[in-house]
Amino acid sequence: MCLQGRQVTAKRIFWAALEAADPRRAVLRHQHTLSDLLRKEDYRTLCVAGFGKAACAMAAAVEELLCDRIGRGVVITPRGYCRDTHQLQKMQLYEGGHPVPDENGLAGTAEIVQLLKDGDEHTLVICLISGGGSALLVAPHEGISLSEKKQVTRLLLHAGAAINELNTVRKHLSRVKGGRLAEIARPARMVSLIISDVVGDHLDIIASGPTAPDESAFTDALQVMEKYRLAATVPASVMHFLARGAQGLIPETPKKGDAMFNRVDNIIIASNKTALEAARAEAAHLGYPAEIITAELTGEAREAGRRLAQRARGMKRPVCLISGGETTVTVAGGGTGGRNLELALAFAQEIRDAPGITLLSAGTDGKDGSADAAGALVDGETMARARATGLDPEAYLAENDSYNFFRQVGGLLVTGPTGTNVMDIQVIIVDRAEEAGT
Repeated sequence: MCLQGRQVTAKRIFWAALEAADPRRAVLRHQHTLSDLLRKEDYRTLCVAGFGKAACAMAAAVEELLCDRIGRGVVITPRGYCRDTHQLQKMQLYEGGHPVPDENGLAGTAEIVQLLKDGDEHTLVICLISGGGSALLVAPHEGISLSEKKQVTRLLLHAGAAINELNTVRKHLSRVKGGRLAEIARPARMVSLIISDVVGDHLDIIASGPTAPDESAFTDALQVMEKYRLAATVPASVMHFLARGAQGLIPETPKKGDAMFNRVDNIIIASNKTALEAARAEAAHLGYPAEIITAELTGEAREAGRRLAQRARGMKRPVCLISGGETTVTVAGGGTGGRNLELALAFAQEIRDAPGITLLSAGTDGKDGSADAAGALVDGETMARARATGLDPEAYLAENDSYNFFRQVGGLLVTGPTGTNVMDIQVIIVDRAEEAGT
């Protein structure tokens, strides 16, 4: 298969994965779950609280199913993520900041808190949770300002902290994360429909687990600060607050076994695995033997890219290799890019001048780090084009400027907001028929 054909194939497989993780369809697949709840128990009030990159599409689906029953709802989504097709009738919409929280997220969260406080034992709360929810659902503990919370988030992101580490800290600085939203809603009945954007689909990590028992503690949050040597950099009020929590002077987040969770159901309705299985099916439909390498790709993005490239170079037959997960980037430069772009650039270096290999690496939400691209497409000719234009890939990697590398060389994958978020996907097409001149 020619280069252009492999790129078209990779894109088709990626879009099939996105379609499988479509939030609206995921909610509609659970119609019977919601209908059974409403039929079995006598709820006088039904309210909806949604937050995350998929919140609008999920809320629109709930309205499609239960519009006449919904009393009121509040939805917080990143700016630009609520499409015109998602015209919400019963929901108040807030567009907040992501990945760094802002005043709009703060205001929307205050509305959600009030909405849940107004409920009682005859209230059913449908909570719609998706990736990005940690930044959008924001209510710092008393004594910690929003600006201080934002500073902590930026420092951890810049240091390359993994999502579970970032969320461990955020949970312990928040009045709504780490199970505390469920605590606020008590004694209402709560059902959370969740689209997972974390490796392993851990409920306490997705959007910082606002409706799930928290498995981390204040001591874990302090250890994250120590690991990345941020104790002297973050605001003193934050370190003081975490230290007081570790000493038992501030109540811990709710844990497993707490009776409050007896009236809470957390249901994962879509995940990276959902998308990968669809990608594998589409690859098979297109005639490729397909293999899911892993749904838990982690570590430094550039190292992950090199490992995937070595795996691809070792294949002797046509195949589609598929992986997913969420890598990290330790920022050392001042460039523009994200983990998928950096992974793709490192992959391209490893397969330089190797025909018959194409990689697509992209974020399922349509955005990669600080770039306006979802990711990139690379092949054995990418480095040749770089040499022809006088670009040094190592210099761009050193500056974490992979976006501008691909902007000049070609290969950026721009999708715009997709309306979902199930981490990242890599699609590798290996087809060496052209090496034999066919």
